[in-house]
Amino acid sequence: MNGLSVTELCCLFCCPPCPGRIAAKLAFLPPEPTYSLVPEPELGPGGNGAAPSGTLRASAGTPGRWKLHLMERADFQYSQRELDTIEVFLTKSSRGNRIACMYVRCVPGARYTVLFSHGNAVDLGQMSSFYIGLGSRINCNIFSYDYSGSTSAVPRPWSRCG
Repeated sequence: MNGLSVTELCCLFCCPPCPGRIAAKLAFLPPEPTYSLVPEPELGPGGNGAAPSGTLRASAGTPGRWKLHLMERADFQYSQRELDTIEVFLTKSSRGNRIACMYVRCVPGARYTVLFSHGNAVDLGQMSSFYIGLGSRINCNIFSYDYSGSTSAVPRPWSRCG
C-alpha cells in the first residue's frame, strides 16, 4: 500500500490540519539578504548632482529613486550595463509593510511584461540574473517583488535605527 501504515493513514485523514498561521510560519523560509536598496541623492538646485545637506530621503516610505546594491551572495552574472537596466522601488502593502519591487527592462520597446513571483528561500538579488536572462530570451520585460517581510534589504526609517 505505497509504504503507508494504517496508523499513518489515520493520522493523515483523521487529525485536523495545522492552523494556517502555524503552517505559514513553518513553510516560509526567508533567505539572508543578497541586496540592499540605497536611496539615490536628489539633484541639487543647480542640477549638478550634488545633494545639499539633508536632501536624502530619511524614510523608506517616501517616493524617489533607489539604486540596487547587490552583495557577493547574489552571484550576479552580467555587467554593469545590464545592472543599469534594473529599476527598483518601494511600495507599501495594505498592512503598511514596505515591499521591494524590481522592474527589469530587458528589451527596448517590449510589448509584454511578465509578472514573476519568485519561489521560497530566494530574494530579488538572487533572482536578478535569472530575470535578465529570461527576459532577453522571451523578449519581455520582467516585474517582480519580494514578499512582505521577506527581507531585511528594505531600508528602515532612520528615526528607528537608534
